[in-house]
Amino acid sequence: MRKRPGTSIPGTSILGAGMLAALAFSAQAAHSEDAVRFAPLEAEELSPAQKAWADMISAPPRNAKFTAPPYRAYIRNPDLAPKLSNLSEYLRWNTSLPARLSEMAILITARHWTAQYEWSAHYPLAMKGGLDPKVADAIAKGTRPEGMKDDEAALYDLGIALYHDRKVSDAVYKAAQQTFGERGIMDIIGIMGYYDLVSMTLITMQAGSANNGVAPLPVLEK
Repeated sequence: MRKRPGTSIPGTSILGAGMLAALAFSAQAAHSEDAVRFAPLEAEELSPAQKAWADMISAPPRNAKFTAPPYRAYIRNPDLAPKLSNLSEYLRWNTSLPARLSEMAILITARHWTAQYEWSAHYPLAMKGGLDPKVADAIAKGTRPEGMKDDEAALYDLGIALYHDRKVSDAVYKAAQQTFGERGIMDIIGIMGYYDLVSMTLITMQAGSANNGVAPLPVLEK
């Protein structure tokens, strides 16, 4: 017999429907837990090489936990992990760029990949470095920020040329070269290239926002 619209299926009840819903929710939650990628390792699970690297990144200025993104993925490869952290140490703290610009470059990269964890982790650092929130908010929306300083405009145009145009015009290169010099251009490329790797790691991990109050990136139309 066919069920008429608006009628109940014979033999069901509100209690039965509730139990079915609870079971479905439990199954979904279990599946969600099973889907965790690069699940955090326990300290006692670490090999000597993994532990040595975990101890290294826990020291200042990084003060990182090996159970946090992206480190809990890096630690799976203790041969590669130290090389990545050594590269990031230079790119985060020792380039020719001030924090305002290096963090801006990271935000441009996070926006390109819609890497939520990267964005939420580096947005406060960009604000601390002196980047105007209006500039960061425009980057989040995928629009060219208004009121940028000259060096910010040169950085933004270089980043957009690389990510969207996939070529750097003479005008964009000249502005970057006059502003940053050839060393500075390579620092920018290095920062963005390294954070491309970070973004791909975070996306593979399915890492969400850092839950620190920073608004998530909107998903932009391709």
